[in-house]
Amino acid sequence: MRIFSATQAKQEFASLLDAAQHEPVLIRRQGRDIAVIISMQDFEALRRYRLAELRQTSEQVGAEAIKAGLTEEKLAALLLDRT
Repeated sequence: MRIFSATQAKQEFASLLDAAQHEPVLIRRQGRDIAVIISMQDFEALRRYRLAELRQTSEQVGAEAIKAGLTEEKLAALLLDRT
């Protein structure tokens, strides 16, 4: 992972963008990690992974709810009961 200071990132923005096409680039300001710049390809892969993870978790929660006896009618009643 390449590291750019915030000042260097501003001064060498085109170089930062080029580097991000090959590997994540860490931006540091005053010794603290502030941001990571990644390629659009890496971002899309990360997004797909997170979406798949969310779907899997939702399916697991749904299966456990059904196993526990939760029906659509009971869920609707729970959601509508705002007392």
